[in-house]
Amino acid sequence: MKPERVVEFMEKMEPNSVAIFASAHDIKRNHDTDFEFRQDTDFYYLTRLNEPDCVAVLAPTHPEHKYILFVRPRIREEEIWTGVRTGVEGAIARHGADAAYEIGKLSELLPKYLQDVEKLYYRFGNDEHFDHRIISSIKHIREKVRGGVYAPTVIIDPGTVLHEMRLRKNEDDLKSLRRAAAISAEGHIAAMKHCEPGMYEYELEAIVEYVFRKSGAAGVGYPSIVGSGFNTTILHYNTNNDRIKDGDLVLIDAGAEYNLFSGDITRTFPANGKFTRAQQAIYEAVLNANKEVIKMVKPGESFMKLHEKAVEVVSEELLKLGLVAGSRDEVVEKESYKKFFMHRTGHWLGMDVHDVGRYKTQDDWRKLEPGMVFTVEPGIYIAAGTEGVPEEYFNIGVRVEDDVLVTEDGFEVLTSMTPKEVRDIEATMKESVMIAV
Repeated sequence: MKPERVVEFMEKMEPNSVAIFASAHDIKRNHDTDFEFRQDTDFYYLTRLNEPDCVAVLAPTHPEHKYILFVRPRIREEEIWTGVRTGVEGAIARHGADAAYEIGKLSELLPKYLQDVEKLYYRFGNDEHFDHRIISSIKHIREKVRGGVYAPTVIIDPGTVLHEMRLRKNEDDLKSLRRAAAISAEGHIAAMKHCEPGMYEYELEAIVEYVFRKSGAAGVGYPSIVGSGFNTTILHYNTNNDRIKDGDLVLIDAGAEYNLFSGDITRTFPANGKFTRAQQAIYEAVLNANKEVIKMVKPGESFMKLHEKAVEVVSEELLKLGLVAGSRDEVVEKESYKKFFMHRTGHWLGMDVHDVGRYKTQDDWRKLEPGMVFTVEPGIYIAAGTEGVPEEYFNIGVRVEDDVLVTEDGFEVLTSMTPKEVRDIEATMKESVMIAV
């Protein structure tokens, strides 16, 4: 049986069209060592085939072969080294292909599936080498034009269909995403319980990622950010090499990947388990923005309105703290808040941590719909030496990030099990336990 997503995509394709999707490849890390393989997200979303060097062809008008897979051959001498492959038989029996071939036959057979087709769904720019294979196939067909055949004349980005599918999660997607969020939460809680001054940032990173793997995640959805002190004010800091000092804040932005779906949580907490007055003031300003934005989430709400709300709340909080001057409207209009809050409030979340899906449709910001999942992550960042800021606020970087699902009548916070109230964070940090191995 064909994968449901393959069938759904074919139903949305234009008449007389074919779609082509290529898998990811093994990528050399150094000398004779590869990076850990991670499948191309679009390819896996459709096929659930998690092997390198494969190609899927969707040809809904073909009389026999509507779903074709090209896969690596099963060669015992190679499987001894790298594991058992799906092979041609498995592509049909386990992955629902109508026809399957060894990948070595792609150049020979692909033109036959593109012949007399008007439109081709293919995303140029992802893989330059494979782009040339597509161009070569089209050129091959054009050279046979006097035989009465023709090549595709219209190229369509499959993301116009597929990424809209990915934007709206079904129950299977949400099952994986909820598990990714739950595992992510376990890692953050473990970090809170084990953090103490004198540790290195990479030690906390190791604890977080150990818990991810121990709980069933394939690994991380993105490189973990574990910053302390000044490093909390660097948005994408991930060298994670500094020693955590007494009195530092620690900011961890980390998410587990489960079934190729990623969690994405940020929590900020005091290294010694107790917020200072200044740390708590900045923290609660950010937390207030996080909670006020989440309250707004419902079908029909504008995605951009969420960010505008966060800007308003952060601006009000900065005014209360005396870090900006003027009225709230002036702070927003002049964008003086950007000195401390310089990024958007959130992004789509799914199989990619910064997931696909347009933020605007027809020149207007997209309205939320049930099944969409995104992050809510306001922040305030004050590096040492920031002009016009009292020294007590130096090196305080705070971000509070949750993963939120739009439901039929409101929202569900997928990361609600991760402590974020000051009292809950401080209480959790008192529960120091040994990691079980």
